[in-house]
Amino acid sequence: MSQVVLITGASGGVGRMMRTRLAREGRVLRLLDVVRPEDPAEGEAVEIIEASVTDAAAMRAACEGVEAVIHLGGISVEAPWDGILSANIDGTRVVLEAARDAGVARVVLASSNHAAGFYDLDNAPEGGLPADAFPRPDTYYGVSKVAMEALGSLFHDRYGIDVTALRIGSCFEKPWDRRSLWTWMSPDDGARLLEACLATPEPGFRVVWGISRNTRRWWSLAEGEAIGYHPQDDSEMYAAELLGDAVDDGPQGPEERLAGGKFCFTPLGEHM
Repeated sequence: MSQVVLITGASGGVGRMMRTRLAREGRVLRLLDVVRPEDPAEGEAVEIIEASVTDAAAMRAACEGVEAVIHLGGISVEAPWDGILSANIDGTRVVLEAARDAGVARVVLASSNHAAGFYDLDNAPEGGLPADAFPRPDTYYGVSKVAMEALGSLFHDRYGIDVTALRIGSCFEKPWDRRSLWTWMSPDDGARLLEACLATPEPGFRVVWGISRNTRRWWSLAEGEAIGYHPQDDSEMYAAELLGDAVDDGPQGPEERLAGGKFCFTPLGEHM
């Protein structure tokens, strides 16, 4: 019997990068998004669902027969509170309730560094800032990710669902500025992290940083390594391209020293 994995937000940036990387023999990816995911290519073991994570009936149907849910759906930047509340907080509740009702054993939640955005580089102990550092959200978006983590903890403790919340840094094909040299998670490492979440024997409830093995990182890898995540990529391969002949290539000012970067200064509730 095939392993069925439901991915919400499958049409988003991370979802599209993970689609091919998570394909495995014996696995069916059930792809759900309010923007219809691309139809499967020949031989691709996927199922397509066009629906919102806030639609309880659609989510209950989507979770039927599913072994694990990877919840990537929602608003990915700062936005007005009503939208954040609906898509990110209530949407996560709907996903977790549907997973519970369908008997899904494991859920992976895409949290964010913005749940801890106001931590400064100087706050990081030797070994890096722990992944489960007490929340210090930087925006309404960050608050929604704190709520997401809290909901995951609640559904683990009350119903025994294994939940891993990933405080993702910057998951793109390559870093694009100096700050992203320490926040970057390569798409390949993103897939490695998700595979670790799916495979670890007893995840319980955990919070893990979603970053690569960057030379310049100041966030801890220990929590990810505890579930078998061993990132292989390092943003340093792009440093010369990004920095050129810069002499002082360390963090410059609060936007680069704070975990949340520019989110710490963007007006609350305004579209980014």
